[in-house]
Amino acid sequence: MDALLKQEDERRQGLQESEKLKNKKKKLSAEVGKLKQQGENASKQMEEVKNLNAFIKELDEKIEELESIIHEKLLNIPNLPDESIPDGQDEFSNRFVREWGRKPSLSTKPLNHVELGEKLELIDLRRAAKISGARFAVYKGAGAALLRGLINFMVDVQTQENGYEELYPPFLVNKASMLGTGQLPKFENDQFAMRDDPLYLIPTAEVPVTNFHREEILDVKSLPICYTAYTPCFRREAGSYGKDTHGLIRQHQFDKVELVKFSRADESEQELEKLVQDAESILKKLNLHYRVMELCAGDIGVSASKTYDLEVWLPSQNTYREISSCSNFRDYQARRAKIRCKNKTGGKPEFVHTLNGSGLAAGRLFVAILENYQNADGTVTVPEVLRPYLQGREVLSL
Repeated sequence: MDALLKQEDERRQGLQESEKLKNKKKKLSAEVGKLKQQGENASKQMEEVKNLNAFIKELDEKIEELESIIHEKLLNIPNLPDESIPDGQDEFSNRFVREWGRKPSLSTKPLNHVELGEKLELIDLRRAAKISGARFAVYKGAGAALLRGLINFMVDVQTQENGYEELYPPFLVNKASMLGTGQLPKFENDQFAMRDDPLYLIPTAEVPVTNFHREEILDVKSLPICYTAYTPCFRREAGSYGKDTHGLIRQHQFDKVELVKFSRADESEQELEKLVQDAESILKKLNLHYRVMELCAGDIGVSASKTYDLEVWLPSQNTYREISSCSNFRDYQARRAKIRCKNKTGGKPEFVHTLNGSGLAAGRLFVAILENYQNADGTVTVPEVLRPYLQGREVLSL
């Protein structure tokens, strides 16, 4: 930070010096014109102007270089954590907020989702590895129908009950979009980039949906604006070597329904609470036991100011696993993406606050349903709310 402040001081001094030289050049140029008009020799003044041009060019190039360095460093500075979140370095310092539902009572030792999925021929990881490599999956038959049903169910709930407008955005975005939401430059190594085009596969629908209003001034009366979007998501998982190497928990390609909000600054805290409730509504309708955790300062993402994680219970692991992360970014993304709002009657534009969360991760929800709804005979009961999406099917079996 000290180096950044020093460079900013150099930039300001350079701008002041450049302005002085340009004013001096302006006066000399006027003097040259006046001397020529009078038929007098202006060679001395013209030489000075020539030298000033060289100095100004050199100084402006230095300023431009400093601005580029400063801009790159500023892009790497994380958001300020909200004062209300817990202190701490890692997940062990996260704060328990609440839990809902009960853990299922299983009469036999629970099978994990891979055992269930392969036994019932819902997924094929071996052939997926043959096609694409590790951390990919093929959903087949009733498994594909269940995944598709989950996605449609989640989008229906968010659009028909929770007031979100659906978007279906591109899955490829440009660098400006990735910079706007904070994926770049810090997480460049975790992105899939096109070889011959300046485009990236989206790691989350947060990127295209937030950038939907990039470089716009929104009518403050239209806020909050709430969008939901289903997309596949693509991540290299470069920093996850050795974690969840088998199964559907951590994939290079996965499906997710995203929730994104644009809010007034003075309403973003209450909008975050509503966002969490909207994500929770899916788990409640599916009658899945979960808990809500507030992330500590050391576990929060670089772009977020405050984050709640929803963690669903997985019987085979005897633990909770994240299925949604809901964050308030305040004006961090809005400043990067230049998203502002103003009243049509006047006033200065102000930065909006952006929020987003998973509503939910479809693959992990697929896992939770298999494990929590498994039966002693190896079949899986279809939750009632999903049956209309599976042509009335009540049980997944061979």
